[in-house]
Amino acid sequence: MKLATLKDGTRDGKLAVVSKDLAYCTVVNHIAPTLQAALDDWANVAPRLERAAETLESGSQPTERFHEHDAHSPLPRAYQWADGSAYVNHVELVRKARNAEMPPSFWTDPLMYQGGSDAFLAPRDPIRMADEAWGIDMEGEIAVIVDDVPMGASVDEAREAIRLIMLVNDVSLRGLIPAELGKGFGFFQSKPSSAFSPVAVTPDELGDAWDGGKLHLPLLVDYNGAPFGCANAGIDMTFDFPQLIAHAAKTRPLSAGAIIGSGTVSNKLDDGGPGKPVAEGGVGYSCIAEIRMIETINDGKPTTGFMKFGDTVRIEMKDGDGHSIFGAIEQTVEQYKKEA
Repeated sequence: MKLATLKDGTRDGKLAVVSKDLAYCTVVNHIAPTLQAALDDWANVAPRLERAAETLESGSQPTERFHEHDAHSPLPRAYQWADGSAYVNHVELVRKARNAEMPPSFWTDPLMYQGGSDAFLAPRDPIRMADEAWGIDMEGEIAVIVDDVPMGASVDEAREAIRLIMLVNDVSLRGLIPAELGKGFGFFQSKPSSAFSPVAVTPDELGDAWDGGKLHLPLLVDYNGAPFGCANAGIDMTFDFPQLIAHAAKTRPLSAGAIIGSGTVSNKLDDGGPGKPVAEGGVGYSCIAEIRMIETINDGKPTTGFMKFGDTVRIEMKDGDGHSIFGAIEQTVEQYKKEA
């Protein structure tokens, strides 16, 4: 089942079931007005949504064309957005580039930060920032939406709580991060609104690509129309989603609709070395910071700049037949000007 939230002039939009090929949809506000409402009563609502999805595929349900530009992020706002850093290769490169050692605990205890979740960007909305000097970067990730998770949940309990899966562009302002982290109190200004894919899908939609904890498909990142990354999300993921969820729930319960992110998808070379650009036969990168790290390691300084006004990023994932699964996040960086 594929679900989307269509823009309707309200904060939370209206819930729609989307066809498997992303061509058509049907609004299901008679079942649940919003995705959050559906998640709040998932045991009762999900079977009705599944029936609506079946009738949509059979052609017996009233439909309209599904346009990704008309979609919000599946949850336009959420009670919780906690983003991990499950691909420790990415963390290792960040630290190596600034000559910092990796604490051994990074391989056994996930990193996670609590992001702002009151206003996500729609998947085709621009990334508006006031200053290019802030170091605007994209981060291609996977995320899951969970049902209620009790405090102290086991990994197995966490696995059973996964309801939906989607893609993420976790926008980062690299120029602001060092000063914020230097205060010893974590991210805030350096992590503005994220964007999520036009649709969220139930795990069964992914077939063998989903093993209950990892999504084994390449995450396709294009930058200014050229391939930038195609790292496989199921490779080099040190902590899978059940582990990340259990980590988040160690000292608090998670409410239905909480979103847990994977962190930047990142692959090593087969010999364990850092990845190579797509243009050199590698799988590339899911963020600009990573190629800058590798340039610094190899050449002593980075040569690739961060995003400028007018730059575009596209993040997508395709199945084995080349069909888009979640739709595409496609965003252009624009200069923000405060309205008078």
